[in-house]
Amino acid sequence: MKVERRALLLSAIMSLIVGSAGISFALLTESRAILLDGLFNLTYFIVALATVRVARLSMRPDTEEFPFGYAYFESLINAGKGLLILGVSAVALVDSVIALATGGREILAGLAIAYAFFATIACTATALRLRRAYREHPTPLIQADVENWLINSLVSGSVLLAFCLIPLARLVGWDAITPYVDPLLVTLVVVICLGMPVRLAWRAVMELLDRAPPAQVTQPVREAIDRSLASLPLKRVYVRMVRPGRTLFVTVHLVLPADFPVQTLTTLDTIRARLDSAVRQVHPRVVTDVLFTAEERWAAPTNGALEKH
Repeated sequence: MKVERRALLLSAIMSLIVGSAGISFALLTESRAILLDGLFNLTYFIVALATVRVARLSMRPDTEEFPFGYAYFESLINAGKGLLILGVSAVALVDSVIALATGGREILAGLAIAYAFFATIACTATALRLRRAYREHPTPLIQADVENWLINSLVSGSVLLAFCLIPLARLVGWDAITPYVDPLLVTLVVVICLGMPVRLAWRAVMELLDRAPPAQVTQPVREAIDRSLASLPLKRVYVRMVRPGRTLFVTVHLVLPADFPVQTLTTLDTIRARLDSAVRQVHPRVVTDVLFTAEERWAAPTNGALEKH
């Protein structure tokens, strides 16, 4: 928890520093590319403040107000990040297309290069530090920040190279192309990096809609469940899984013969504990519910629809 909190605070602080520098240099250089970078980071800073709070909430147990805990807050915050970045990108793209259609715009290349160099170093260092934190404590919130800073460092490096073309173009007498460098750069950055916020928002929205996790998550869990139940005379097993954020919710319906011997409730709790232990060996943060029935209609996906009328 401390590793995650420090990582998220680092991400928030660096977003504020780089974002503030971007807005300041954008006003001095009149560069929309730098303005876009600054807005990206300030937007991320605002969301990062909420992310730190959500990271603490996600570790709390369920309450009467939130009977299923706070796991879905992680998906909600990641969806917000993706959608906010998409909104900023859309505005920047429209502005750049208009600039390209109306003759471009001149910028102060010297200051622009200085900012791009600073941003490249800052973003790369932050991405590497967060990646190290993710290896120590892999969570969806840190993963989202790692992806953001990796993209940020690539964008800043590309912006640096592009801005270096402006004095080079003037040196060889190609002054006519220099007004188009900045709006063209913004357009390319938005188009190339559009995949990151789309993936982030899509993944989070699917989690909010309770879509099943990918096979690399569900298959090991299902295999662990099957191993733990191998000694039981099961007629059918139904397993349902969702994973909002870092928490995996597993619901297992066991369809047993009607004459299955149950001397005490401890018999069922022993089966439940064995299954839960097996699942936790492959996924440490899990909430497991195990239900027993002799009638398949209580376990099937069309729960209740098999009832005879």
